[in-house]
Amino acid sequence: MLNGCTPWPEEFVDRYWMSGHWRGYTLDDLLRDWAQRYGPRTALVHGATRITYAQLNRRVDRMAAGLRLRGMRPGQRVVVQLPNVPELVSTVFALMRVGAVPVFCPLSHRAPEVSHLVRVTEAVGYVAPSTYQGFDHTAMAADIAAQGPFLRRVFTYEPPGTSSPYGGFSTDVSSCHYFPLGSLDSPPGPALARSAGEVALFLLSGRTAGTLKVIPRTHNDYAYQARAAAELVSLTENDVYLAALPAESNFAFGCPGILGALSVGATVVLADTPEPAECLPLIERERVTITSLDPGTVQLWLDQLSMNQADLSSLRLVQIGGATPLRRATAERIGPELDCRLQQVYGMAEGLLTLTRPGDPDETVLTTQGRPLSPADEIRIVDSDGTDVPDGEPGELLARGPYTLRGYYRAPGHNARAFTADGFFRTGALARRTPDGDLVVTGRRAEQPAGEPG
Repeated sequence: MLNGCTPWPEEFVDRYWMSGHWRGYTLDDLLRDWAQRYGPRTALVHGATRITYAQLNRRVDRMAAGLRLRGMRPGQRVVVQLPNVPELVSTVFALMRVGAVPVFCPLSHRAPEVSHLVRVTEAVGYVAPSTYQGFDHTAMAADIAAQGPFLRRVFTYEPPGTSSPYGGFSTDVSSCHYFPLGSLDSPPGPALARSAGEVALFLLSGRTAGTLKVIPRTHNDYAYQARAAAELVSLTENDVYLAALPAESNFAFGCPGILGALSVGATVVLADTPEPAECLPLIERERVTITSLDPGTVQLWLDQLSMNQADLSSLRLVQIGGATPLRRATAERIGPELDCRLQQVYGMAEGLLTLTRPGDPDETVLTTQGRPLSPADEIRIVDSDGTDVPDGEPGELLARGPYTLRGYYRAPGHNARAFTADGFFRTGALARRTPDGDLVVTGRRAEQPAGEPG
């Protein structure tokens, strides 16, 4: 693993290998396998663009070769700040195919957060739109590059049919090089041999530059999370997953999300916004079967159903998770009004996922966040002294398992407070366990900021 990452102890590594949770495949190698299995099937849909599995894998191969040609090397970090477009998926896989590590960054983050990420990860690259919704990402990148020694390559995304206001290739006074993302198109070279125990990608926890923490996710642990979540919701190649929430979020990318859908040959539809005016017609047009939303977004959808006559009969499952609990009154509307099954999810970019099951009683689905994803997940609910509380009593949720981190990246001081001596992650969530073993998450410790939903 990279310096600054905390590995799993050997006894846990052996345990997760023996149980079959970890299988030794890198995510980009898995994409090669999916392209062979599902080549002509549609992998990604965005607007009028439709990309097959075979086309996606070829794009990734050629983009990876272009990244190498422009100086990207194994182990380097690259901040990726893109909207829900196919280029986000191809860029992430291409960086992994080079051996570089994508750092997922929400589009809403600005200079304080992005410069913080560049410094903490020592990112040498940045991928973003040149401008997006009136904000100049390229100018921000130039300012960050001028302030430090790390950022030296900026790859600008332009929507199809548009051109960059900055022109093509260029270099500024700080020796930062600028390339159109579309120029990364070169004949592929030999595949790079790597370990699935290496860091595949970085996710973020926290909402402001002062609290942002960087979460290393390995190929082994993230592939397991997406695969297990896909199995739990019975995803098949006949499903169509709508990425309505930002694709860089853990919820939309890997719970099972985009990655889980691709793992079974399903189709991923990328929505520009989660607004009902866009997403409800997309469900009808693409015959979407499953999507993931936060409580506020599903409330908007429900409130605007009467103003939108879209046919939603293809929808079979809506996952709901977020920083705020789903109100029971809203939960009770989802099944009857969207004519689909509700699944409540509690998750965090750090790892642990708890989910209600498709066969759970209605009361469980309406009132709990279900049970842990993996049989290897270990959870505790403790009081302020760290003592386990009886079922039914509230306390802080602690977790460790095959896809839950053992330490934030380059944060030894924070890690000393965020983890117990035996490796349990202090989630900061307040929860209680029902007699049936389901979790009810009630809030967060006041001193701990909420992480990204999902």
